[in-house]
Amino acid sequence: MATRVDPNFMQSLEKFGVKDWKGCFHCGNCTASCPLIEEEYQFPRKVIRQAQMGLKDRLESNIDLWMCYFCGDCTKTCPREANPCELMRSIRRYQISAYDWTGLSKKFFTSQKWELSFFFGIAILILILFAIFLPPSPELWTNPTRFINEQGGVMINNMVDGISGEKFLYIIHYGDWIMAFVAGGLLITNILHMFYLTLWRDKSVQIPFYAYFTQLWKLIYHFATQPKLRKCDDKLYWLGHMVFMTGYTIMFVLIVGMLPRFQIEEVVPWYNWQRILGYYATIGIIVFLIPVVIGRFRKNKCKLKYSHFTDWHFIIMLILTTISGILIHIFRLAGMPVATYFSYVIHLAILVPMIMIEVPFSKWSHLAYRPFAIYIAALKKAVVKKKQPEQVPVFA
Repeated sequence: MATRVDPNFMQSLEKFGVKDWKGCFHCGNCTASCPLIEEEYQFPRKVIRQAQMGLKDRLESNIDLWMCYFCGDCTKTCPREANPCELMRSIRRYQISAYDWTGLSKKFFTSQKWELSFFFGIAILILILFAIFLPPSPELWTNPTRFINEQGGVMINNMVDGISGEKFLYIIHYGDWIMAFVAGGLLITNILHMFYLTLWRDKSVQIPFYAYFTQLWKLIYHFATQPKLRKCDDKLYWLGHMVFMTGYTIMFVLIVGMLPRFQIEEVVPWYNWQRILGYYATIGIIVFLIPVVIGRFRKNKCKLKYSHFTDWHFIIMLILTTISGILIHIFRLAGMPVATYFSYVIHLAILVPMIMIEVPFSKWSHLAYRPFAIYIAALKKAVVKKKQPEQVPVFA
């Protein structure tokens, strides 16, 4: 197969965040200092070399980058201060855009206008849908006690006239399902495209069918625990990331999968499972976000020293989602129906576009791509191990 070279590739990669890409002379010090290196996967040097040579096809099929957790050791020890860690981040953004068949990832990573327009477009659509189909009852202002239950809390599902609480709840519930189906469907098709680029396109690699099942545990294990991240020096970052990830996963499951049991009219005591899980998710997000935001402002850690605009967009969207969710809880417990309704609508107007951008197209998609890359690497190793006995010479 002929190798195609794009001499202008590094210039186009600058739009994904690359600043100074000419400082790297491929001495290999970054690879030697990396605690995550394996024999089969030599990064960052190999990845950066392919990018500088304009080997787009090879770069798109290269899964080495996903073995990197951006510890920052390579940048700390680089004798030319070429910042290989940030180069790898920029190339990761390019790879995510290469996996995305819609082309939206590239638009979002290279243009703030595109990402912000998409966000505000969906947010305005949510506000319009509520204004037309689920407007607030006038009695929220004239007779607010009608919406207060026996515990003194707001009946969150009964703030719209002409629609029962159960119907309102299931409208929101089915809306969550549609959001999850669209975002999840786009991400799954992008993952399939990733498989094509990194595995299936190479016809010389024949994966035994059973390997897809025998190696599946690695996908689940690395998604759930991220053991390679623990090899980085900053152990607290791994812990914070785990608390954050489990917290948001719990909240996502409660909202999308269990909303009829989670969004109920009764104000349950603080020790009820609903509130315990909700508090854990909220605290987990806040505990992780605070040091991340401080670190990005202070720029005192290599991992947080350089920020792309999509990093800040994600952080701001997540902060606004968390704050609006907390306000819903406070206003509801305080018996404030007007504030509860509008904070609820604003919360969804932030949450839905954030999910639609981050899960299939932007920063959050790495939570899927990385474990799948490790899974693909395991599949390739299974082929190598199968072929090894055939490569041993036999002497008479």
